[in-house]
Amino acid sequence: MNPVPCEPGFSQADTAVSLEGVVKKYHDQTVLHAVSLKIRRGEFLTLLGPSGCGKTTLLNLIAGFAEADRGEVFIDGQPVTSEPPHRRQIGLVFQNYALFPHMTVERNIGYGLRMQGVPRDEAARRIRDAMAMVKLDGLGHRKPRELSGGQQQRVALARALVIQPKVLLLDEPFSALDKSLRGSMQVEIREIQRRLGLTTVFVTHDQGEALAMSDRIAVMSGGVIRQIAPPAELYQSPQDPFVASFLGDVNILPAHYHGQSAGDVQLRLGSGLISLSQDRLVNASHEGERLDVYVRPEHLRMESLHPASVLSGTVVNHVFQGDHINTFVDVDLPMTARQIVTVRSPGLGALQQWPVGAVAGLALAGEGVSVFSPRP
Repeated sequence: MNPVPCEPGFSQADTAVSLEGVVKKYHDQTVLHAVSLKIRRGEFLTLLGPSGCGKTTLLNLIAGFAEADRGEVFIDGQPVTSEPPHRRQIGLVFQNYALFPHMTVERNIGYGLRMQGVPRDEAARRIRDAMAMVKLDGLGHRKPRELSGGQQQRVALARALVIQPKVLLLDEPFSALDKSLRGSMQVEIREIQRRLGLTTVFVTHDQGEALAMSDRIAVMSGGVIRQIAPPAELYQSPQDPFVASFLGDVNILPAHYHGQSAGDVQLRLGSGLISLSQDRLVNASHEGERLDVYVRPEHLRMESLHPASVLSGTVVNHVFQGDHINTFVDVDLPMTARQIVTVRSPGLGALQQWPVGAVAGLALAGEGVSVFSPRP
């Protein structure tokens, strides 16, 4: 697997963090394969991927908690590959917050300042400012056990911010919070990050968090970065089957290459032909080659069955999702086993228009569709 090349157009002045050909091994297992990555100043970059993909290891290399076996790490243009964490000017919020239980909120927040030898008056001012920023006014004398989960997270965030770091690292900080609190903390952290213009690297396996918070997302798998792009670009134009299937919901439909003309490609799908922009087909193909069409549920539309319908099927179930309905359709595809596809429709109309047992045609929108060779 080849790593994604570094993005063009980055000057040293634009770059807060840079990794160049970083390799990390644990015993005889390589967990990062020559990863190169540049992170802009003030950017909120998310490392997204399944467990074991290398995202936390990459964060630890930036933090200094792990040392690269090969390659270099730079912060503000300076090599820090061999520097210990306390000399990298980073702030870190751990998954479990890592608060000192015997210390008050104020002393937890000010711990890094004491380690830096910051004068007492300046430290007190910075602690007050940090507490106000994360909405902890009046809680300075409490112990962590006297705080809610959300308040403990704010303490951890204030402790990371008070040292005025060059880079803020967030290691799955919302995993212990309930859904409603998680959403509000996402908004608060993003607002603080934007206000401070603070370069931030965020590790998560939660796609919703990544899509909601990031300027760019680096999708990782098997120790490499598969694609780096803004959320909308990743979602609409994935570069490989892993990214297409990992990020969001997707239907995978078998098709065959039929030909191309005037910038469009034609695929045989079901009982008919579909035309797609050539940029939706990642690999060049020959006549009759087997391909997979990746289409998002919201980019499929049910319609009255007619002779020109490319796909047809029987509605087998509906799932109510508040602002939309997921409809499951048993699609008739020649020479394949039974295949259920998901169609996402806004509002509640699909419940009445397409009851269970109804036969419908399916149409594909041009957007939200990508085509790849089948995965081995």
